[in-house]
Amino acid sequence: MSKTSASTRLSYAASDVAGQLLFCWIMWYLPYFYTDTYGIPAATVGTILLVARWVDAIDAPVWGLIFDRTRSRWGKSRPWFLWLSGPFAVFGVLTFLTPELSHGAKVAYAAVTYIVSNILYTGINTPVTSILSALTADPRERVTLTMFRMVGSKLGVLIVNLTGLELVRRLGAGDDRRGFMIAVPLFAAASLALFLTAFRHLRETVPVETQPVPLRGTFGALRGNWPWWIIFASSFLFWIGFISRVTVAPHFLEYVLHRPDLLKLANGLDFASLATALLLPWFCRRASKTTVWALGLAGMVLGQLVVYVGLRHGASIPLILTGWTLGFVASGAAMAMPFSVLSDSVDYGEWKTGVRAAGLLTAVGAAFCLKAGAGLGGALPMWLLDAAGYVPKATQTAAAQDAIVFGIVWLPALAFALALLPVLFYGRFERLEPRIAAELAQRRGAAAR
Repeated sequence: MSKTSASTRLSYAASDVAGQLLFCWIMWYLPYFYTDTYGIPAATVGTILLVARWVDAIDAPVWGLIFDRTRSRWGKSRPWFLWLSGPFAVFGVLTFLTPELSHGAKVAYAAVTYIVSNILYTGINTPVTSILSALTADPRERVTLTMFRMVGSKLGVLIVNLTGLELVRRLGAGDDRRGFMIAVPLFAAASLALFLTAFRHLRETVPVETQPVPLRGTFGALRGNWPWWIIFASSFLFWIGFISRVTVAPHFLEYVLHRPDLLKLANGLDFASLATALLLPWFCRRASKTTVWALGLAGMVLGQLVVYVGLRHGASIPLILTGWTLGFVASGAAMAMPFSVLSDSVDYGEWKTGVRAAGLLTAVGAAFCLKAGAGLGGALPMWLLDAAGYVPKATQTAAAQDAIVFGIVWLPALAFALALLPVLFYGRFERLEPRIAAELAQRRGAAAR
């Protein structure tokens, strides 16, 4: 196995710490911020989430085509860390400002800042995925790098979950609007610094074509690329379930369990996913990537069922948190494996069609799935809450509580179960990887002579 350097591994981890220091605020806390801090109705929030994330999902292929046509002295993916980290930091801050506006202007401001933040995140996060295929040609080393990336991602999420809302409370001194206005810029500055660190230390070492591929040819990399389509379908469903789960968590703890004090602990338990993410290379040496991926999704379904059992047994906090933790532990594999095998699907596309479209395949296979799935995962529970009569900062009706429970238990469970189905067909393509790697190496060697 061709190992990458410690500097490469740590810098790759830093790239996802950087993204999560801002994006975790958006993914985990923005719906609650909109409804309970900025005073936007839940149904309107759901519509904003869906429209914004689907607009952003549509721009993912555009970003991918741009990345595939990027030519610079720094490579194809790496320069975007430099070019987009500043704008991403600025709009991440603007998203959590609360200017005094009319209702319509307030909704427009929220929608515009949220949409632009998501577009910029796609622009800067897609290269984090697409650069993987350029850092090493070794499929096993890609799993190791993905493990480092997941550690970085979970570290960024943990930092936000353990310190973010506490800083909002302390810096705002009881005024959440002021607290968000002061706290979020601190995280934005750290995000900018880490993206620039990743830009400085990462290098694209796998040789690729130097001439731009025609637009029609780029999309040709999707033709017959069945491993990519499997990744696409499973990832889209996974993100619907995962985002529904975390979107409703604040409402669930406050209005169903009446324990809002547990939010920091519940969200901080996402760090438990490192128990599997750290062991991914070890798991993948002892079992196929397909098996590890499938077991991760099955574990998430099981975690949802344990949460429900806890609710049925007198809302048992220990049992509910056990299921919640099990879901996060399993997510270490369920979330990480698609990012790793996406690079393998890029190789498959090049092997089958002669077109290496890392930007397009990773933008659509990762960013589109995340954003489109997150859009539905955030919107569906918000619409259910509004339809059930949810009222912020008030005692909820039984119907509203049932809607919250459905959004945090059953909607994710269904999505994770459906995400598991296409993964069961991935093994046949995984078995082709040694042959694909050998033949691509031969082609590149012949082209270099």
